[in-house]
Amino acid sequence: MSATVLVVEDEPQIQELLAVNLEHIGHQVVRAGSAEEAEAAIRKALPDVLVLDWMLPGESGLAFARRLRGDARTRDLPILMLTARAMEQDKISGLEAGADDYLTKPFSPKELAARIKAVLRRRAPQLSGDAVEAEGLRLDPATRRVSANGQRVELAPSEFRLLHFFMTHPERVYTRAQLLDHVWGDHVFIEERTVDVHIRRLRKALAATGHDRLIDTVRGSGYSFRTD
Repeated sequence: MSATVLVVEDEPQIQELLAVNLEHIGHQVVRAGSAEEAEAAIRKALPDVLVLDWMLPGESGLAFARRLRGDARTRDLPILMLTARAMEQDKISGLEAGADDYLTKPFSPKELAARIKAVLRRRAPQLSGDAVEAEGLRLDPATRRVSANGQRVELAPSEFRLLHFFMTHPERVYTRAQLLDHVWGDHVFIEERTVDVHIRRLRKALAATGHDRLIDTVRGSGYSFRTD
């Protein structure tokens, strides 16, 4: 599945190589040459994953990663650190600063793609592209098909994304604001009550097979995807 990748790399040739390869496999790429530019891009719209070079002009990638982990908005942002440093202590420093993974230059485009997919699978499984199943309900993001006990379920794009998020984050309660951020994006300004409309539509689509019971309303908190 396509993800929005913010590439923070100050060397133009490497930045171009990263962007071209990521776009080739279907990702949308936003570019930045410094931590300052990256911060401005993140303020505008939160990316799905950050590919961050260690050595940057001004603030280092290491220091920037630490700041991102200290901010509630970017605390869970998947970060893949790039560096020419191959010493074990350097890798430990990168991981302790908040990086989810560490890739040493030079690296192959295939390895970069695999590392990004692995980071997304851990941090943002709804973006990994893997099919998910629960209680006879199956969702395949590659074909954009949903089935319940073998029966095809037709969903509009918003309800599909909402169900995908729920199925990849079961047993956790999310507020309407959190669902808006995760499913529609934190740069999209929609009334929180709009979530209720999409929940009703999703439940209606799943009602024929009884799977609407899996979407639980937690009074005073929000919604959760419960498995029996």
